Amino acid sequence: MTVTYSSKVANATFFGFHRLLLRWRGSIYKLLYREFIVFVLLYTLVSLVYRFALSDPEKRFFEKLALHCNKYAEQIPVTFVLGFYVTLVVNRWWNQFVNLPWPDRLMFLISSCVHGHDEHGRLLRRTLMRYVNLTSLLIFRSVSTAVCKRFPTMEHVVEAGFMTPEERKIFDAVKSPHLKYWIPVVWFSNMASRARTEGRIKDSVDLQTILNEMNRFRTWCSTLFGYDWVGIPLVYTQVVTLAVYTFIFACIIGRQFLDPAQGYPGHDQDFYVPIFTMLQFFFYSGWLKVAEQLINPFGEDDDDFEANWCIDRNLQVSLIAVDEMHMNFPPMTKDIYWNDSAALPPYTLAAADYCIPSFLGSTRELE
Repeated sequence: MTVTYSSKVANATFFGFHRLLLRWRGSIYKLLYREFIVFVLLYTLVSLVYRFALSDPEKRFFEKLALHCNKYAEQIPVTFVLGFYVTLVVNRWWNQFVNLPWPDRLMFLISSCVHGHDEHGRLLRRTLMRYVNLTSLLIFRSVSTAVCKRFPTMEHVVEAGFMTPEERKIFDAVKSPHLKYWIPVVWFSNMASRARTEGRIKDSVDLQTILNEMNRFRTWCSTLFGYDWVGIPLVYTQVVTLAVYTFIFACIIGRQFLDPAQGYPGHDQDFYVPIFTMLQFFFYSGWLKVAEQLINPFGEDDDDFEANWCIDRNLQVSLIAVDEMHMNFPPMTKDIYWNDSAALPPYTLAAADYCIPSFLGSTRELE
């Protein structure tokens, strides 16, 4: 489930982000603590072997090796490669979010443009919206592991009410090696055209608007399918991963504190614990973990998209909009500003600071 913290940082304050550093769920600590423990253990093991297990000639050889690793580890372009890769992953993640299929625009159009208070009109509107939700469900099944676990087979889709047994037979009868999420779109278009012929949709402009909106909805679905089908090239992911872990393994040897008596430059003190090397590991590995979590936002990580929640919300809201709320609205009454040319909604005392100065005199507290 997506971790939301916007309300905690609504205002910029002194050390405002420090409160976020103590969170565990969705945090970098939860993602990285295993790798960090392995890094510390390996570094400690190498340090103990160098200090207590090697002979003097072996120590001199190890010290030369450590200096060599430390010198050439900095030549690995970790920052450049990793920064460009994470930027690409974040842009890809955001584009998938903005292309999530929401049926709201379609349900508004269907509720207002598909007429009929009889049972057939109600059935028509609900069926059209069910096809819309079925389309998004088929896409979510193909891209989301959580949704696929919830609906592993088409039989589960039928049992959940997104498809009738008769529709399942027609769906299975269409022989195609490709993902058949487009079939409900065809059903929707044909049914909307028939509704226009029957007079349920009064105007061809309304029909065209509904079909255009359905095509936009299909575009969102196909975009998600495209992102799942064509990922970031594997070779790029491999290069970034190799660059990060090669640098880390080089640091395990190259960042060891050497014998100060040998007079090596930069090794005049023995601090035992490499604080800044640990921080460098934490930042680089954490950066890579960010990309690992965001590269597929339809998994089961803490910050992945809640596809199952989207399915539940879209079905419930869309059916309410086209059924219970069809031509069902409150009676018109005069608003409280009917004879007021300078309407100003009241402010509470807590919000008085946001009031326009010229209207401060009209501020009052709401009980």
